[in-house]
Amino acid sequence: MPKKLKIAILIMAAGTSSRMKAIKQLLPWGDSTFIGNALRNAQSSKAAYALTVLGAYAQEIKKVTDFSGTESILNPNWKMGLGNSIAYGTKHLLKQDQEYDGILVMLTDQPFIDGPYLNTLIDNFSNSKQSIVATKYDNRVGVPAIFGKIHFKALQELNSDYGAREIIKAHPNDVLGISADGKALDIDTKEEYERVRKGEQ
Repeated sequence: MPKKLKIAILIMAAGTSSRMKAIKQLLPWGDSTFIGNALRNAQSSKAAYALTVLGAYAQEIKKVTDFSGTESILNPNWKMGLGNSIAYGTKHLLKQDQEYDGILVMLTDQPFIDGPYLNTLIDNFSNSKQSIVATKYDNRVGVPAIFGKIHFKALQELNSDYGAREIIKAHPNDVLGISADGKALDIDTKEEYERVRKGEQ
């Protein structure tokens, strides 16, 4: 039997998506939006808890997004970048009564990251001795990634210049890389979004 570890998911949704020239979190995806899709996949996974960190467009997002069964918080310093928002979300998680074995950081602009893939990360984290389980890209590993307790302090110290990728880079021997089989596609521009929606990855 695999060990049952308690994993919290941190959904990063604080950015301005300046290259998209639209509120990326609210772009239509299937019968939902990018953020709605991320929430649904997080909730369908084996994770114990899901927390979304909002920033830019928080009011617009909250108006039309169902966060029931999860929690959302606003990072007042979201302009300081992704690292700052990860740190803010981590601090919030660690203030709770719950004790987590790992924190899984995921983005809203990777719409093909689904519940089964999140479970693959969680299962590998539960069954391996590595303290980081991260997604393999062509020449690196990155998020979605799970960071074990030993890295919680580093997550809380992230800032605008130092994202989660830097923690991964600093601990190469502690990382287990998992292939997402093409699911880890970031969508940053309107052109990419339109192309992917038409099914031309």
